[in-house]
Amino acid sequence: MAVPVNAPAGPVRRVTARHFVRLKLRVMRNNLRGQGWRVALFLIGSLVGLWFAVSAFFGFAAPGLAGNDRYALLVAAFGGGLAVLGWLLLPLVFFGVDETLDPARFALLPLSRRTLVTGLFAAALVSVPTVAVLLALSGLVVTAGVFGGWSAAVVAAVGVVAGLLLCVAAARAVTSAFATMLRSRRVRDLAAVLLAVAAALLGPLQIAGLAAIQDANWDRLAGVATVIGWTPFGAPWTAGIDLAQGRVWAVPLKLLITAVTIAALLVWWSRSLESAMVGAASAGPARAKPPATGGVVAQLFPRAAGWLRRDRFGALVAREARYWWRDARRRANLITIAVVGLFVPVMVNLGGQGFTLDSEQGFTLAGGTSPVLVSLSMLFVGLLAAVTLANQFGFDGSAYAANVVAGVPGRLELRARMAAFSLYVLPMLALVAVVIALVIGEPAWIGFMAGTLVATYGAGLAVNSFVSVLGAYSLPETSNPFAMNSGAGVAKGLLTLLAMVATGAAAIPAVIAAGLLGDTWLWLGLPLGVAYGVGAALLGSYLAGDVLDRRQPELLAAVTPRR
Repeated sequence: MAVPVNAPAGPVRRVTARHFVRLKLRVMRNNLRGQGWRVALFLIGSLVGLWFAVSAFFGFAAPGLAGNDRYALLVAAFGGGLAVLGWLLLPLVFFGVDETLDPARFALLPLSRRTLVTGLFAAALVSVPTVAVLLALSGLVVTAGVFGGWSAAVVAAVGVVAGLLLCVAAARAVTSAFATMLRSRRVRDLAAVLLAVAAALLGPLQIAGLAAIQDANWDRLAGVATVIGWTPFGAPWTAGIDLAQGRVWAVPLKLLITAVTIAALLVWWSRSLESAMVGAASAGPARAKPPATGGVVAQLFPRAAGWLRRDRFGALVAREARYWWRDARRRANLITIAVVGLFVPVMVNLGGQGFTLDSEQGFTLAGGTSPVLVSLSMLFVGLLAAVTLANQFGFDGSAYAANVVAGVPGRLELRARMAAFSLYVLPMLALVAVVIALVIGEPAWIGFMAGTLVATYGAGLAVNSFVSVLGAYSLPETSNPFAMNSGAGVAKGLLTLLAMVATGAAAIPAVIAAGLLGDTWLWLGLPLGVAYGVGAALLGSYLAGDVLDRRQPELLAAVTPRR
């Protein structure tokens, strides 16, 4: 990583963060050149981000525009804290991080660790999400300026910029650390547990927030906001409000907390970044395996696919099943399904819809759930599981050329990929149905819950078969499973949204049946749901397979990373 001693003589230009920013802008321009659909998705995503940013700007500026400083600290602490939490968790469970400049490309260059980290950090700031967050949280400057004058506005502006640096540094450090952990299968279970705990904290926070609203005890919320304001989640955002409200002594302390946190995150990122570049992470010494019975071919079939016939379909399923278990990027998606699949139904059935609004008593407990509500939560889990295949060919990259050369029929290809993915997902869905039914105290609902899951999942497989063939995009060749090329994050978000909406529309009959059939659906839900899901998946593979046969060259070009 250090500059070699015997470097060639002559003038050497010092590499600075400016060079990384210029390189990223050039790569972004080249990636969009000649790709009309990518330019369109980039523009649409930028406009959507701008709309959300402007809406959030007025939300953060609302206390100042309304002239009521009672809620200024609440908005700054809770809103800014949620922004930091979003930057920590969303890259892990949905969007990923922009890796237009793959760190592995710089491994052989004579760059110091400081130059590499500062350059990549500066390049990470050049993106649509960072601009949108900066614009949104600038509303705090308005609020601080109204109540504290120009000095408070300046401090708030410094805090917003520092908070943005904190968000980007946190996202980079966490995703890089998880990437290193997930490359080692020995610690993947630990990574899953940590991610599950982090995601599970959102449910209790939501319940606590709704309970606080129910009690209308603003003093309690103000106390919580004060505590958050002294943590890295709220320190940068509340500094300007503190100055406006006369707590001048708190400003340097909160900015110091923010600066120390950013420095610590960058050090953490630099350690995991160098490890990822040189491939230092490993699963430990290789263990000697006993000779497998059945010959060389049998060794290629994982245990979960050992029952398959030794033909072309079985070989494709076995290959995909092995990739889903060993590839860090795919394994990260399986972890997301497992975590969110349990978290969302619990939150919806116990923490979200469990409150109703009454004109006299305010927020009160609704007292129970219903088959329709449970079906809606199951529908979300099923479509979330299936949407993982929206860019299934992007996982292969240029390796998909082997299937093109071998002339694998499209229908066979899609059915094999569905079967391999289902080897892992269907047990997860069964576990979700059992756990949620026991948690809500309705074990008799397990059947229709499983049926709704399978029906939605099968419909999602059909929808995402078309999406993966028509809307595929390349993924960066990096060891970070959460990395995305510039512009691909926007494409991923829009394609995922499109696939989820289409899947929800295709699976809505299961929810309608739960509302109309009543107790009859408790018995018919499982067989009809399984029949509907399997039929939809087979029909989707049949129709999308013909499209795949015609688009194999275009699909290979779309998923091949550009160097």
